[in-house]
Amino acid sequence: MSKVSAQELGIAPIGKLLVAQAVPASIGILVMSLNILVDTIFVGNWIGPIAIAAINVVLPVSFFIAALGMAIGIGGSSIISRALGAAEKEKALYTFGNQITLTLVVTIVMVFLGLFFIDTLIPVFGGKGTIFQPAKIYYTIVLYGVPFLALCMMGNTVIRAEGKPKFAMIAMILPSIGNLIMDYLFIYVFDWGMQGAAWATTGGYLICFAYVLYFFVSKNSELKLKLKYLRLKKIILKEIGALGVVTLSRQAVTSVTYLLMNNILFDLGGEAMIAVYAIIGRMLMFALFPVFGITQGFLPIAGYNYGAQKYVRVRKTIITAIWYASLIATIVFLGLMIFPTAIASLFLSNASTLSAGEITINNFVLDHTPAAMRWVFAATPIIAIQLIGAAYFQAIGKAIPALLLTLTRQGFFFIPLVIILPYFLGELGVWLSFPMADVLATIVTGVYLRKEMRTNLK
Repeated sequence: MSKVSAQELGIAPIGKLLVAQAVPASIGILVMSLNILVDTIFVGNWIGPIAIAAINVVLPVSFFIAALGMAIGIGGSSIISRALGAAEKEKALYTFGNQITLTLVVTIVMVFLGLFFIDTLIPVFGGKGTIFQPAKIYYTIVLYGVPFLALCMMGNTVIRAEGKPKFAMIAMILPSIGNLIMDYLFIYVFDWGMQGAAWATTGGYLICFAYVLYFFVSKNSELKLKLKYLRLKKIILKEIGALGVVTLSRQAVTSVTYLLMNNILFDLGGEAMIAVYAIIGRMLMFALFPVFGITQGFLPIAGYNYGAQKYVRVRKTIITAIWYASLIATIVFLGLMIFPTAIASLFLSNASTLSAGEITINNFVLDHTPAAMRWVFAATPIIAIQLIGAAYFQAIGKAIPALLLTLTRQGFFFIPLVIILPYFLGELGVWLSFPMADVLATIVTGVYLRKEMRTNLK
C-alpha cells in the first residue's frame, strides 16, 4: 500500500484528490453499512421481526455514546488537519493525545450511566411490550464494547486527517467482515439468538480497535505520541469541544429522532411499525454510503487547504464535492424508487416455522415499507448541498455555523414536522416529514454556503 503524505492535500489536483480520499471512505462506509444491513437481514431471518425492532430501539443509546468518540475525533481532526497544513506538528500531537484521554474518560462514564439506567432508557426509546426483553439482552452486551467503538471512531477521523484514507478504509472493513462471520457462527450455528447478535457486534468493535491501535503504533502514522501529549490542556479541549459539539449535537438529535419515531410509530402500528422504520433506517445508512464517503473525503482536503490559506482550492473542493455527491445521490434515488418492495423482502423470513403472529408482522412490514421508503428518500438528489455545506464549516473550524447547519434538518425542521404532521395525516405524516425537512434544510444551507463562498473564499 503506497503511503500518502498530508502535504499532498495542498498540491494534488482537486478532482483526483477528492476521488482518492472519497473512494476509500466510501468503500469503508459501504462495508460498514453492508455489515449493518446484512446483520439486520440475518437477525430478521434467523431470529424474527421483533428482534429487528429490538435492535432499532437500542441503537440510539449505544450510538450516542459512540458518537462521543466521533465528536472528539472530528473536532480534534479539524484542528490536526489545519495544524499540519500550517506546519504546527506539536499542536497536532497534543490534540491527538487529548483526544485519546478525553474519549476514554467520557465514554467509560457514559457506559456506567447507561447500565445503571437500563430499565428506564429502553422503554423511553420505544422498547415496550414484547420488544423490551430482547432489547435489554442486546443493549447490555453491546454497551460493554461501546468504549472500543468510540476509540475507533475517534482514531478513524485522525487517520483521515493524516491523509491516509486507505488505512481508514481497512479500519472499517475488518470489523464488518468479522461481525458478519460471528453473526453466522453465534446466531445460525450456535443458536445464541439475541445474545449471539450482540456478541458479534461487540466482537466487531474489538477488531476495529485492534487495527486502529496497530496503525498508530506502527510506522504508518506521522503522529508519534509521548506520555506528555496525553495530559489534558484546557485550550485544546476548548477547541475540540467547540467543533466536536457539532457532531455530538447531530447524534444527540438523531437519538431524539429515534426516540420520537419509535414511540410515535408504536402508537400508530405497534411492534410491526417499528420494524418498518428499522428497515428504512438501515437503508438510510446503506444507500447513501457514497455520498457520506465524499463528505468524509472532503473534510481533510478543505481543512488542510484552509489552514494553508489556499482559498481557491477550498472553493473548488466545495463545488466538486457537491457535484460528485449530487450525481451519486440521484442514482441512489432512482434505485430506491424502482425496487422498494424487493429491498423490503430481503429483511423478512419466509420460513414455515414462523408463528401466526410473526407471519402477520411480516405481512404488515412488507405492505407498509415500500411506500414509506419512497417518501423518505424523495428528496435524496438534493441532500449533497446540506451535507457538504455543514461539513465545510466544521472542516475550517467555524463551530457555530457548522452546529446550526448540522441541526437544521433534524432539529429545526424534522422533529417539529414529525410531531405535528401525524396528528393530521397519521402514518403518512411521519414519512412526509423526511423529504420536507430535506428540502427546507437544503435551502437554508445553500443560501448560507453561497454567502460564505462569495465573501470569504474569493
